[in-house]
Amino acid sequence: MQLIVGLGNPGSRYDATRHNIGFRVIDALGEAHRLTVQAHLPTAEYREGEIEAQQVILVKPLTYMNTSGKAVMDLCTHFSLDPHNLIVVHDDLDLPLSRIQLKRQGGDAGHHGVRSIIEHLGTGEFTRIRVGIGRPTSKDEVIAFVLSPFTSAEIPLVDGAIRRTVETIENLLRLT
Repeated sequence: MQLIVGLGNPGSRYDATRHNIGFRVIDALGEAHRLTVQAHLPTAEYREGEIEAQQVILVKPLTYMNTSGKAVMDLCTHFSLDPHNLIVVHDDLDLPLSRIQLKRQGGDAGHHGVRSIIEHLGTGEFTRIRVGIGRPTSKDEVIAFVLSPFTSAEIPLVDGAIRRTVETIENLLRLT
């Protein structure tokens, strides 16, 4: 069984923000495979099903981004899953808009949601898919930037990145 977690912030206020691209990937993956939300834990909503002959649990944490580790730990415990069965999809400021990158293990690269997961699990040995959201011109603008929506000119690029991320997850599941 694979636990696939998209990082983001809960609530309609954050739906269209750059920081919620992980949630958008989970939604697109669920829609592509007709998996609907089935259950909630206090810290996450999830849907279960099969993708590429693999049992999967698609997750959107109900915690805020910086405390995502609590939700991931709760799910790993609830389903008795090891971090090696975890794929995390998250936004990345260090990648150009719409570029995706697969990373098998490692540190948090400055991402607070990934840092929280590593701290709660006690390991960085899980797969992540980094989705580029671009970078603001000034370091002082980072918070406002990640919590802003994509521009109309960026939306086709973002939609393409979401499709490619879904395909990447499907390919990973085929190889598992």
